[in-house]
Amino acid sequence: MMTWGAVVVAAGRGTRMRAGENKPYLLLGGRPVLAHTLDAFERCPAVASIVVIAAPGEEARAAELVRAEGFHKVTSIETGGRERQQSVFAGLSALDTDGVLVHDAARPFVTSAHIESCCRAAQAHGASALAVPVKDTIKVSDGKGFIVDTPDRSTLWSVQTPQAFSRIELIEAHRRAQSGGTPATDDAMLLERMGRKIAIVVGDYTNFKITTPEDLLLAEMLLTRRHGEKSRDD
Repeated sequence: MMTWGAVVVAAGRGTRMRAGENKPYLLLGGRPVLAHTLDAFERCPAVASIVVIAAPGEEARAAELVRAEGFHKVTSIETGGRERQQSVFAGLSALDTDGVLVHDAARPFVTSAHIESCCRAAQAHGASALAVPVKDTIKVSDGKGFIVDTPDRSTLWSVQTPQAFSRIELIEAHRRAQSGGTPATDDAMLLERMGRKIAIVVGDYTNFKITTPEDLLLAEMLLTRRHGEKSRDD
C-alpha cells in the first residue's frame, strides 16, 4: 500500500481577484479559504502528511493559520517560486511519501472522498487527475478572432485538482521540464510528456477554483447551502 502526502499550493498572487489579499487568506464563511482546503486533507485517512507552499513573505502567516486551526498533518511550510512548477517542486522535495497529491489551495470544496478516489486510481493506473465533463461547446480559434474548429465535446474534460502521482516519477517529470525549459499548466501535462497515461477521476462541479470576485460570492452561497443541509441532517 502506498503512503500519500499532499502538496497544497497557496503561493499564487491572484491578480484577477482584485482584493488586495492573496486568495488563500480571503475569508469564506469566516475562515480563510486555505483552512477549508486543508480540512479535507487533514480529515482524509489516506493522507499521511501535508506540505503547504506559501508565497514569499507569507510563510509565517501560513504557519500561524496551521497552528490556530490545529492541522497536525502539516509537516512543512515551504516557500513558493515565481512559477507554479517551482512551487510544486519545492513541495515534492519536502515529502518522503510514495505518492503525492497536488492541489490548489483556492479549491476549498474538495472532499476527502475526492482525495481517496484519486489515490485509488493512481495506485491502479500510475497517475490520476480529478476532472468533470465540459458542459459548453468548445471552439478553437485561429488567434485572429475566428473559429476554425469545434472539438467533439464528449471527449473534453475540465481538469481539476487534486492530481495524484508517484512522487519519484513526478520529481523526474519536473526535472525534465526544468532542463528542457518547457512549462506546463498542470502536473498531469508533465507526466503526459513522459508517456504516462493519466486516469480520469470524475469530480464535482462544486470543486471550482476561486479566481475572481464572482467566484468568492458563489463560494459563500455554496457554503451557506452546505451548512443548511448539514443542520437539517443533524
